[in-house]
Amino acid sequence: MKIRVIGAGLAGCEAAWQIAQAGVQAELWEMKPQKYSPAHHSPDFAELICSNSLKAARVDSAAGLLKEEMRRLGSLLMQCADQCRVPAGGALAVDRHAFSAAVTKAIREHPQIEVHSGEITEIPTDGVSVIATGPLTSDALAEKIAALCGGSLSFFDAAAPIVTAESLGRDRIFAASRYGKGEDDAYLNCPMNKEEYERFYEALVHAERAPVHDFDVADPKVYEGCMPIEVMAQRGPDTIRFGPLKPVGLRDPATGHRPWAVVQLRREDREGTLYNLVGFQTNLKFGEQKRVFGLIPGLEQADFVRYGVMHRNTFLNSPKVLNSDFSLRARPDLFFAGQITGVEGYMESAASGILAGKNALRRLQGKETLTLPPETMIGALSRYVQNGGEGDFQPMGANFGVMPPVVPHIRDKRSRYAAFSERSLQTLDEFLKNT
Repeated sequence: MKIRVIGAGLAGCEAAWQIAQAGVQAELWEMKPQKYSPAHHSPDFAELICSNSLKAARVDSAAGLLKEEMRRLGSLLMQCADQCRVPAGGALAVDRHAFSAAVTKAIREHPQIEVHSGEITEIPTDGVSVIATGPLTSDALAEKIAALCGGSLSFFDAAAPIVTAESLGRDRIFAASRYGKGEDDAYLNCPMNKEEYERFYEALVHAERAPVHDFDVADPKVYEGCMPIEVMAQRGPDTIRFGPLKPVGLRDPATGHRPWAVVQLRREDREGTLYNLVGFQTNLKFGEQKRVFGLIPGLEQADFVRYGVMHRNTFLNSPKVLNSDFSLRARPDLFFAGQITGVEGYMESAASGILAGKNALRRLQGKETLTLPPETMIGALSRYVQNGGEGDFQPMGANFGVMPPVVPHIRDKRSRYAAFSERSLQTLDEFLKNT
């Protein structure tokens, strides 16, 4: 007996791991290195594209709760993320290359996982399968999925640039986390006064963007969670100053005052040799990125090892075609996992892979599939995939708004979020004990 898993991204690796850990053979297919999507570059599995941040680490935050639930479900990716952590204040960020290498090693060395290299262009018609090909599914397979599911939806995603630490102008940059939380060197901060900000803003909104190739769209739909900085800036001069460039919780030691705006740089690797521009997903032409971002104090001579890019992401109209166990309604032996289902975010994708893998295994064994309780973050997200806004379905990341409210209502937000988390973990432990 074996289960086929297509795609060795975050979700596919989690699905294969769950199947293999139960003693069943997982046949994992990955088209890299024979073929790469427009956004992938590494031959390793579980490649992180947009950012090396896995969001908040605190268990009383939505993102932190999701990760703790994953740990309790036996997540491979959380094991690797905890091993490859780099300083990021209150967030869990990883050395992306070390992280992918750790996941790849664990998958390739597992005796119950059989790895195959090559592109899958047809939807399997026999046995139990998990499709975890991600939002950049290759065209041939994407066409088959769209035909099977009655069409698909698309949005455009963007990645932020990465610069070398040695090329930064340290005379203007200071190291600090907001409000002094976390490690002192978790973030480097590029402060701007009002005049510097206005000069940067004008250059940004008038900079030339790269064409969106290969997609016949006049006005590409951009997902809010990865909004290109130049698109966000066009909403008004203060939009990014109250967004990714917000100066709150920071004080420039050179002036003793809070800056007008701040660009933060987050460490990319353990050694601190590379930094990414936080919140600077972009589709500007490469030359324009160097010119415009060079106006940021401290980045005048920055050496860009990766420029920002934009690419198309595709997801299903899941409320129309998927069950909350991530199986296809029309074919209960076929499961989907990852961002193609409409969950948004690295760990959300991985969490869906955990459930898809567990449920594919149960389907093979003739057991009833599992949907976690709605009081858990993963359970709430899986129900959103099944029921969330059919007709206007949009990707959703971890947030307390998708969960049933805590009763009685707690006015203090921090206390309320802590109550959400406590209830969730108690519910999950009880559910796993009785499963």
